[in-house]
Amino acid sequence: MILCVTGPMAAGKNAASDILCSDYGFVATDCDLLVHSAIENAREKIFASFGEIAAEKGINIKNSDGSVNRRELGRLIFPSPALVKKQESIVFPETQKLIEKFIAENSGKDIVINATVLYKIEAIKLCDAVIFVDAPYILRLLRARKRDNMSLSQIRQRFRAQKTLFLEYKRTGADIHKVWNFGTRKKLSEKLGIVLKNAVFRG
Repeated sequence: MILCVTGPMAAGKNAASDILCSDYGFVATDCDLLVHSAIENAREKIFASFGEIAAEKGINIKNSDGSVNRRELGRLIFPSPALVKKQESIVFPETQKLIEKFIAENSGKDIVINATVLYKIEAIKLCDAVIFVDAPYILRLLRARKRDNMSLSQIRQRFRAQKTLFLEYKRTGADIHKVWNFGTRKKLSEKLGIVLKNAVFRG
């Protein structure tokens, strides 16, 4: 079984991924980390595509060792949906290759792809089901404040950017199981166990 585990900021998708591995024998890959690798794999394309506009804006997207400065790249592209789309067209195919490699290396095992925006990548079609982890807004806000060094306005901005996340996954036609994470780790594990039974039985 291949599962996508996703959800908005501070809802608990990382906790759910960890539980699926520790309690249910899955192996997991973190798509955020794969994207970092994909950026480096595609760095020459990135420099060719964004180097000129970065220079015009006084932004240096190349580190002294020749790697991509992801923070500065983000500062350059995020204000522009067109630039974000261009960057995704470069990075997501590389991410797809890395996901496919992970799946091939773990053939015969139950797999978790821990990802926020897997709906944008072809790999969503490889998943048997999606577990969408969510939690009440106030609880997510408190978790984010405790976990991340961000202001309330920054957190709320991230929350707003993800407000259609569930709808985007629905649009893929995937088998989606929503799990509310507002209790203990044990309770979350029990909920995930129920989802696994439902997904297996449906297959």
